[in-house]
Amino acid sequence: MKRSAFSLVELLVVIAIIAILFGLLRTAVSQAKARALRIQCANNVRQLGIALRAFVTDNNAYPLFMNPDYPQYPEHMRFWMTALQETEISTGGNSTNRIHFSRWSNQGVWKCPAANRPANWPTNLGYISYGYNWIGMCPNTDTNSLGLGGHHVQSISHFSTVPPVNESEVISPAEMMAIGDGFDGGNGVIREGYLLWRTYGAKDFLGSTARSYARHQGHANVVFCDGHVESPTLNFLFEDTSDAALVRWNRDHLPHREDLGP
Repeated sequence: MKRSAFSLVELLVVIAIIAILFGLLRTAVSQAKARALRIQCANNVRQLGIALRAFVTDNNAYPLFMNPDYPQYPEHMRFWMTALQETEISTGGNSTNRIHFSRWSNQGVWKCPAANRPANWPTNLGYISYGYNWIGMCPNTDTNSLGLGGHHVQSISHFSTVPPVNESEVISPAEMMAIGDGFDGGNGVIREGYLLWRTYGAKDFLGSTARSYARHQGHANVVFCDGHVESPTLNFLFEDTSDAALVRWNRDHLPHREDLGP
């Protein structure tokens, strides 16, 4: 009887050890998969950075976030993503000129492998992985932008981003974020979309803050104007108030603390 009891204890110990090892293995596999997705996303962002650099080289200016004055700036297309896709990413055998934006904007280099459209996402809204630092630290009611998407932004009665930002206006390309995982917000709230924007007063949308932190384990992939890629934490991007964190949003390389909000 004593031997049987001892054998049972041994069996329970072995089972416990196996359960622990299985848990550790599952965690390791999950972390490895997350790292692989983050690396793939970083490669996507790097490719978008190459397309951005090519556009700037061709036009001596950054693509307009949105182009309401198409006849004057036809090379900027109607939207920054379209400008990069149709002038720099598409090839003769891979043209998107006749493919609707909704199809290519969430595939290939435009699709973060760790970002999937939530089941409760409204069917009339697109779900886009990457965002453009169009406005910098400005609130969207400001008439002058500090970002890359144009000099003027939304006001109560007018929307215009023209004229485009010239390449020479970016004081420190190596310190100016350009394109990254599509997150905007601050003060504990982050939304998903086609913007890379630190702003205040954002409202959480269908659990977007939790999804944003889960996408790359609290990080975001970002390509800078000089083409290099980093993976800063979301806290550094959207919560940190140091000069080092704030200057990276603005083309004049100043922190603009006045735009942090109340």
